[in-house]
Amino acid sequence: MQKISFTKNLDFSDKKIVTQVLLETSFSKEIRILLKKGQLMKEHKAPFPIIVHIVKGSIDFGVEGTVHFLEQGDIITLAANIPHDLLAKSESIVRLTLSKLDAAERVEKVVADS
Repeated sequence: MQKISFTKNLDFSDKKIVTQVLLETSFSKEIRILLKKGQLMKEHKAPFPIIVHIVKGSIDFGVEGTVHFLEQGDIITLAANIPHDLLAKSESIVRLTLSKLDAAERVEKVVADS
């Protein structure tokens, strides 16, 4: 058993999006993404299905040219290899659930390239 918090020990950055793997299980990786208002994760794809959960704040979640407004409490799923992007409409805490087979380093590279 593991216990974590997505809302404690927050370290938002004005310079870059902050990502951190908070939990790894036998089937998933749970990543916290901290975005200040206006920060953008450029369009990218995940090699496996993902789940995005807005813990706090709001984002525009672009999927193949369509923007979906997501706010606190919303959850969206996405199949593998679907182009998507995130734009923070307010200071936001995002929970990203990755397949155990996916690499957290891939997410860090997306952030670095954004």
